[in-house]
Amino acid sequence: MEVRSEGPQLRTDKLPPPPPRTRAQVWFIRICSSILLWTCIVQLVAVGELWNPRLLTGLSNHLNGIKTSPLRSEVAAPTVPVPARVYKSNGYLRVSCNGGLNQMRAAICDMVTVARLLNLTLVVPELDKTSFWADHSDFGDIFDVNHFIHSLRDEVHIIKRLPKRLSQRAGYQALEMPPVSWSSEKYYLEQILPLFSKYKVIRFNKTDARLANNGLPIDLQKLRCRVNYQALKFTPQIEVLGHKLVQILRGKGSFVALHLRYEMDMLAFSGCTHGCSDEEAEELKRMRYAYPWWREKEINSAERRLQGLCPLTPEEVALVLQALGFQKDAQIYIASGEIYGGERRLTALRTAFPRIVKKEILLDSDNLRQFQNHSSQMAALDFMVSIASDIFIPTYNGNMAKLVEGHRRYLGSGKTILLDRGRLVELVDSYQNRTLSWDEFAVAVRLAHEKRIGQPACRKVILGKPKEEDYFYSNPQECLCDKLDCHEVLRPCN
Repeated sequence: MEVRSEGPQLRTDKLPPPPPRTRAQVWFIRICSSILLWTCIVQLVAVGELWNPRLLTGLSNHLNGIKTSPLRSEVAAPTVPVPARVYKSNGYLRVSCNGGLNQMRAAICDMVTVARLLNLTLVVPELDKTSFWADHSDFGDIFDVNHFIHSLRDEVHIIKRLPKRLSQRAGYQALEMPPVSWSSEKYYLEQILPLFSKYKVIRFNKTDARLANNGLPIDLQKLRCRVNYQALKFTPQIEVLGHKLVQILRGKGSFVALHLRYEMDMLAFSGCTHGCSDEEAEELKRMRYAYPWWREKEINSAERRLQGLCPLTPEEVALVLQALGFQKDAQIYIASGEIYGGERRLTALRTAFPRIVKKEILLDSDNLRQFQNHSSQMAALDFMVSIASDIFIPTYNGNMAKLVEGHRRYLGSGKTILLDRGRLVELVDSYQNRTLSWDEFAVAVRLAHEKRIGQPACRKVILGKPKEEDYFYSNPQECLCDKLDCHEVLRPCN
């Protein structure tokens, strides 16, 4: 009986060998294989993100620990360069930013906005190298230059340097001047723009607070925010180390960023010597007189303190934090430079809160070596940690305090406790001279700060007194919400 197989029969006769492949055929097969491989990888990544997005999302988003505000979705930096804005340039604007990191940061935002308003070509800003800190960092040592240029190319044409034909070496002399402080768009359109018909290049040699807080069109206000929160990105080296600091702190629980502005330059500039010895007070006075752009007149430190114009001392801060309810085990990051008086002045604060840390403690010397002697780069690390902190507390209303406050408002992140220094020194003195008991002191401190934790609010406008009104960068209200949500966000102001 013949048995037949149900499946296909295996041929036993030999097949002729395939013809040899040409070089073009070999390369074609390799290319197809590579495309197939990458297709598989992309599909696997997509599946992985569906099931475990935290594993594959960007490291910086994972580390910063900042919650996005439900009132405003943050715009991510575009992966594809935005189309360049086409316009006829009216001239070249050079700017020299004066002051510390955050004063210069705000000035950069303002000058980009001025360049956009006047249809100018902006040269990458120059940073201050002559201030007290003597930091020789250039723009590219702190900020990502290429990101700055490309992320704003749909608004302003920004170049790294002037064309050679317009340089001083070529014999061209630019007009150098400081614009008027707190100026509106009318000033720039009517008084500055006509100058470019005579001078192709103008250099602003001072740029701090040269644009008004209020009264500007909303598109200009939003551009200031776009520059500040999207275009001014720190260099990769600063970003990596800043995220590392945040990761270390987060690994130990929640943390407070305390901007303890009790540094030598601040005390000398403000004339505040409360808690200092006679020798220290004299040293601070000599420093104030050594810098002609600081105040040279006699300053009554006691009067300024009672007016709330002095940074709180470390000893005062220790009492205030305890009164606000912070426990002994609170993790507190000191965001500042060297404290005047060193560890001796931190004794009371460290006794009350033993878990006080600084970047110099959390990072080894190898990590910080490249940033040492560069105060603006070190300040950038403190800025990143302050933005990411659960609670931010500045002891003086300086430029960093204002910009961090505004940045945290923009992101909708944790509390920012804005200390009422005038009220606090009055309460501290009453407690120390036993006019108030501890319980009375603590209750009074808490009541004084119920409405000072960074809630949404309109900026205070004082016509004719821009220095006394709320600073745009501490409360950029036009940028905090979408049009549909603004009424709800600003309701406390109505």
